[in-house]
Amino acid sequence: QAQLIESGGGSVQAGGSLRLSCAASGRTFSDVAWGWFRQAPGKEREYVAAISWSGGSTWYTDSVKGRFTISKDSAKNTIYLQMNSLKPGDTAVYYCVAPVVVIDGIPKADYGSWGQGTQVTVSS
Repeated sequence: QAQLIESGGGSVQAGGSLRLSCAASGRTFSDVAWGWFRQAPGKEREYVAAISWSGGSTWYTDSVKGRFTISKDSAKNTIYLQMNSLKPGDTAVYYCVAPVVVIDGIPKADYGSWGQGTQVTVSS
């Protein structure tokens, strides 16, 4: 069975940076799009970023554009989320999901496998 394992979360002050990693095991996700989703306390899960299997296409939710960068290393079956200029509003549990399906430019995770999540806390 496919497993997605996130790492790299932590606590930083506003303006700081973190890099999340997500490694897949049990199957190769090199032929599908991957994504990062997050859930803040009391809020619904939302998509943060996604990347196509080739790495040629990326999607970002408006609130992270220009600050976050998603990338992948197909040889390592791993994706990354570089998060810069972090804000308190970025505080959430971040989840790696694969596969994601992009519909009307919005990545959907309805049929994907989810990782266990990694906590990101940004203090002001």
